[in-house]
Amino acid sequence: MIHITMNWLSHIGKKASRLASLELFRYIGPGFFVTVGFIDPGNWVTNVAAGSQFGYRLLWVVTLSTVILIVVQHNAAHLGIVTGLCLSEAASKFFRPWLRLVMLGSAMAACVSTALAELLGAAIGLNMLTGLPLPAGALMAALFSAWMLFSKNYQRLEKWIMGFVSLIGLAFVFELWLANVSWGQTLKGWVTPDFPIGALPVIMGVLGAVVMPHNIFLHSEVIQSRQWNAHGEDVIKKQLRYEFMDTLVGMGTGWAINSAMIIMAAAVFFRKGIIVNELPQVTLTLEPIFGHLSASVFALGLLFAGLSSSVTAAMAGGSVFAGIYQEPFDMADPHSRTGLAITLCGALALILSLSDPFKGILWSQIALSLQLPFTIVPLILLTSSKQVMGTYANTRYGAIVLWIVGLVVIGLNIALLVDTFRG
Repeated sequence: MIHITMNWLSHIGKKASRLASLELFRYIGPGFFVTVGFIDPGNWVTNVAAGSQFGYRLLWVVTLSTVILIVVQHNAAHLGIVTGLCLSEAASKFFRPWLRLVMLGSAMAACVSTALAELLGAAIGLNMLTGLPLPAGALMAALFSAWMLFSKNYQRLEKWIMGFVSLIGLAFVFELWLANVSWGQTLKGWVTPDFPIGALPVIMGVLGAVVMPHNIFLHSEVIQSRQWNAHGEDVIKKQLRYEFMDTLVGMGTGWAINSAMIIMAAAVFFRKGIIVNELPQVTLTLEPIFGHLSASVFALGLLFAGLSSSVTAAMAGGSVFAGIYQEPFDMADPHSRTGLAITLCGALALILSLSDPFKGILWSQIALSLQLPFTIVPLILLTSSKQVMGTYANTRYGAIVLWIVGLVVIGLNIALLVDTFRG
């Protein structure tokens, strides 16, 4: 009898464990959905520039940026879980008009800047593979993004995005497998801050490409779309626990892929004294070393990165613009569609005016870094307010950590501006 009871209890325990694992997957998705936003063509450009110009010495920027990203994205997700509002809606509801204008106006500009990099990256990938002109490729990527969003299915979008992330990750694993990597210098570069002469614009580009303003808005939007706050305190508390794991795994995946980009560029280009100043150059320099297959893998990875991240950029633009009217993102709503149109059309217009696509993408990422304080500081104010978050407002310790993160970002931006004017 005792033996039967123990077997029964063991069976129940295993079943409960399986159910808990399955339940975890119900809450996994938003973190990976926004992960693609910081393994986009903007990251490709800044990371290849960092690795080809400075070797392994700027890997620490990816580590620092990812730590900042986890803290900020986790905070943005909490806002969505607890209030049922995305960051744009919350800003419109709780901030004075002048602050709302500065924050959300600059956020829309950041979405356009982000979409520029995404569409142009996809266009460059298509050009590498087929010879299609950049404007035509960018237009095709924009149409793809609009089609994906008009499907109105976030869960299906998440699966598409996770598939794209996996393909991009596999592409860079393949590249690293081929490259002759110095793992000793890699380990040192990950944890040792270094500021080589002339590296500050690239450092800020890497920071802006990882901690992206549109991703902060997007994370709170994807979270609030599930309206967990409407299901009571137990669901909120459970989601707050699972969300951190989702964010940690998603952002950790992004850290690994971004690191792989710099490592690959350092091992292949820096070691040979090759400074990359345009993405197609990557395929030209890889072909003699690794053959045509490696160049094709790089181009396909760039295409997948551009297509998937253009979806998240367009969605973020729609979310920011709809939030100005205190509305959630909804493709059936004219404000969301207007935000999407502004984002994609604005990016296409800028692409047509660019004379140097590589530098255009690099400076678009620097622009994102300059906008970051206008997103992070208001987010801290919102999530530290008991009026907004109730009992879930940031603790004193949490607020201190967030303000340190904000001050680090502001300090780096000031350093960039000083360096720019001095130069």
